[in-house]
Amino acid sequence: MAIGRVAKLTFKAAPGAVIVQIIGAFIDAILPIVTTFFAALTTTALAQAFAGDETAGARAISYVIITAVLGVVMTAWSSISQYLEKALGYRVEAAVSDRMYEHFLKLDFWRYDDKQTIDTYDRAQQFARFFPYVFSRLANVVSQFIALIAGLVALILVSWWLGLILLAAVIPGIIIQFKLSRAQTAHWNSNVETRRSRSMIEWDMLQPTHMAELRVYGLVRYLLDMRMKLRDKDEKKQIEFERQFILKRLGANTIEAAAEVVALLWTVTQIIGQALPVGQFIYVQQVVSRALGGATGFVRAINSVDEDLANLVDYQSFMELPETESVGNVLRDTPKRVSLHDVSFRYPESDVLVLDRINMDIQRGQHIAIVGENGAGKTTLVKLLTGLYQPNSGSIMIDGTALTDIDVRSWHKQLGVLSQSAMRYTFATARNNIYFGDVGQKFDQKRFDMAVDWSESRKFLEKLPKSYDNYLMPWMEDEDGNKGVELSGGQWQRLALARNFYRTSPIIILDEPTSAIDALAESRIFKHLFGAKDKTIITISHRLTTVKKADVIYVLSDGKLVEQGTHKELVEAKGEYFRIFESQL
Repeated sequence: MAIGRVAKLTFKAAPGAVIVQIIGAFIDAILPIVTTFFAALTTTALAQAFAGDETAGARAISYVIITAVLGVVMTAWSSISQYLEKALGYRVEAAVSDRMYEHFLKLDFWRYDDKQTIDTYDRAQQFARFFPYVFSRLANVVSQFIALIAGLVALILVSWWLGLILLAAVIPGIIIQFKLSRAQTAHWNSNVETRRSRSMIEWDMLQPTHMAELRVYGLVRYLLDMRMKLRDKDEKKQIEFERQFILKRLGANTIEAAAEVVALLWTVTQIIGQALPVGQFIYVQQVVSRALGGATGFVRAINSVDEDLANLVDYQSFMELPETESVGNVLRDTPKRVSLHDVSFRYPESDVLVLDRINMDIQRGQHIAIVGENGAGKTTLVKLLTGLYQPNSGSIMIDGTALTDIDVRSWHKQLGVLSQSAMRYTFATARNNIYFGDVGQKFDQKRFDMAVDWSESRKFLEKLPKSYDNYLMPWMEDEDGNKGVELSGGQWQRLALARNFYRTSPIIILDEPTSAIDALAESRIFKHLFGAKDKTIITISHRLTTVKKADVIYVLSDGKLVEQGTHKELVEAKGEYFRIFESQL
C-alpha cells in the first residue's frame, strides 16, 4: 500500500520518466541473462567447431555479434537511465518539497509550539528529503527481484531442483536484512531529539554573529564535545546493529555460497557425462551468480526502501494535519473599533492561564501602550490580536464582529506587526528587506523614501558600498563581486521598522521594536509615528519616553489587566504602573 502511494505521487510528478524507468527495470534485469545465454551458446558452438562441426563456426560468429549488440544496448541504456534518474529526481523533489513547505506554512499557529507536531515534521522531512530517490530505489527493487526470479526460472529450465536449492539459499538473507532494517528504523524514530539537538548545535556554531560569545564564554570545545556525544549516541548505535548481525549475515552468505558450489559441481558432472553441452557451465555459473546478486541487491534495495517507507507514515500524518482555514467576512474598510471582552487564554497542553479576563477598547486613531513586567502576557495578547491564536474564552470584536468570523487574511492586510525578534532577511538586499513589507503591490519609491526617513535608516544605508542594493550578510556576494556587510542590532531594528512603515497599514502593533536603538533616535522615530493621526498604534515598551505619549495605557500583571489610564493618571495613582517605571520617573 505504501509503495503504491509513493508510485502514485511520483507518477503524478513525472509520468513519462516513471514509465520509462519501469521499462528500464525489466531491461536491467533481463538483458544480462539474455547476454549470458548467448555467451553460453557461443562457448558451446566453439567447442562443437573444435570437435569438427563445420557449421558451428558460423553459429559462433552470429552469437558473438548478437552478444556485442546486446552489450552496446546495455551501455546505451545505462547512459539514458542516468539521465532519467536525474530528471525524475528533480521533478519529484520539486513537487514534494514545494507541497511540504506550503503545507507547513499553512498549519494552525499553535502547532508551531506543539512538540508532537514538530517531531512528526522532523521525521516527515527525513522522508521528503529522500523521496525523489525512493521511486528510483523501488525501480531497483523491481529490477533486482526480476533478476532473482529470472535466474531461478533459468536454472529451473536446466534442473528444477537447482532452482529450489537456490530459492532456499536466499530466503535466510532476506529475513535477516528485514530484521536489521526494522531495528534501524525504530532507532531512527526514537532519536529525533538527539539529531535535532546536534543539528542546532552545528548551525549555531557556524553563525558568525555567535562567534564572540562562544569564544569569550569558552563554549567552543564544550559544544564540540556535546555534538560528538550526540553523534555517537545516534550513529554508533546504528553501527552496533550492524555488528550484532555480522554472524547471521555470515551464515546466510555461507548458505548462498554453498548453493552456488553445489550448482556448479552438478553442472560439471553433467558436462563430463555429456548430459549437458560445454557452454552450460558458463550459463549456469552466470545465472547462479546473477540470481544470487539479484537476491543480495534485492535485500539491500529493500533495506533502503524499507527505512524510507517506514517514515512514509510520519510524512502522511504530517501532510494530513489540517491547514488554517481562512473563512468568514472579508474586511473592506479600516476598522473603527477593536475591543476585547473577558478574553482568557492558555497555551495548548498547558494549565497555566496566561491571560485572565482581559477587557480593552481601542478606537481608530488611538495610540495604545501595553506595559507590564516580563511574563505578564503582553506578547501573548499580540498573538491573539493578530488572530494567530484564539481565546479559550471571551471574544475579540472588530467593529462588532467576532474576529473568528472574519477572513483572517483580510484582517492581516490591516496590520503592521513588528517585534523585537523581527526577521532578518540576510539573503536579500537592503532594498528588498524594506520592500518585503508589502510584496502584494509593485515597488513604490515614494513609500520607500518615507519608510527610510521615518525609521532613520537613510544615513547608514547610503554609506553601504552599493547603498540600498547591498547584501546584508558577509557570506553573500553580488554578481560584481561586492560582498555583503553585517549590520548592528540597532541597524537591523531600524530596517525592520522601515519595512513596517513601508507597509502603510492603518493598524500598527509594535512589540519592543526599538530595544537596540538609542533613546534619542527612538524618540524621533516615534515622533514620526505618533504624528500620523490616521493610524491606530498599539505599543509594547519598557521605555517611559515612548509609553507616556500614548492616549491610553493598559497595565498587565500575571495575565490580568490591573490598571488603565493616561500616564498622568497612572503616576498619580502610584500603583503597578508607578512601581514599574519608578526608576525612570
